[in-house]
Amino acid sequence: MSTTLRPRRSCLAVPGSSQKFIDKARGLNSDQVFLDLEDACAPLAKPEARKTIVAALNEGGWGEKLRVVRVNDWTTEWTYRDVTEVVEGAGVNLDAIMLPKVQTPEQVVALDLLMTQIEKTLGYEVGKIGIEAQIENALGLTNVNAIATASPRVETIIFGPADFMASINMKSLVVGEQPPGYDVGDAYHHILMSILMAARAHDKQAIDGPFLQIKDVDGFTRIAGRAAALGFDGKWVLHPGQIDAANETFSPSQEDYDHAENILDAYEHFTSEAGGKKGAAMIGDEMIDEASRKMALVISGKGRAAGLQRTDKWTPPEA
Repeated sequence: MSTTLRPRRSCLAVPGSSQKFIDKARGLNSDQVFLDLEDACAPLAKPEARKTIVAALNEGGWGEKLRVVRVNDWTTEWTYRDVTEVVEGAGVNLDAIMLPKVQTPEQVVALDLLMTQIEKTLGYEVGKIGIEAQIENALGLTNVNAIATASPRVETIIFGPADFMASINMKSLVVGEQPPGYDVGDAYHHILMSILMAARAHDKQAIDGPFLQIKDVDGFTRIAGRAAALGFDGKWVLHPGQIDAANETFSPSQEDYDHAENILDAYEHFTSEAGGKKGAAMIGDEMIDEASRKMALVISGKGRAAGLQRTDKWTPPEA
């Protein structure tokens, strides 16, 4: 995870047309909330939902949460008004715009240009509002590297499993689960790794999509664990009951966090003059070197972002 990007372990989806759900979301402990103008909003409800979202963002009360709005994709008639009304009305209280069904880098460029025009017109800081690009079909996946670099605003690449499964004719109605008959490995491995590689190659965050069986927390944890094991930074949550599971799954354990911090301390000592200027050294029964330091930086960074505090501290051996 980039040290410049804030944690997105749990990304809570909230219908932009529901004042009740918006009010409830303020008090939940998700890292991010995204107010949805796309699939969670009926077509006739979208115009009023824009106003509801602008008011909710400006009213505040979101704490440290990242505040994101998912607009409709560029193939619809709603995108332009979604972006202009939300950014003009609440741009100073908005962290990012999520663009769904991204298929080409040009679609990201178009969003960037529109946001820039609004920012310049209203005197906002240009480029402050990020872009989250959601990959939901085969064309988007084949272009994912170009999408990741289409704008400096791009912060995250998101997997949208339901639409993706439909786009490739996957034989399953259960989002995220293995399709019937696929009994070798993981049917989603190529998709997840392609998104992850594009994100890591360009210093972006990689976010897994939703698990729709909202009462099956064990199932959510299992599917989230697959993405976390690969290195994803977080996952969508559709229900408050999934938030704690996401936060825990995408955070290092206390033991791993302490160990990572100890590796960093030990490596700093042993490579110093006082520690003998060693390129490799032992910490307990484990040899550490520069590669160990890089791995530890990842775990320590995620632990710090999650608010973990050290419970164990390495001390240099006595001379």
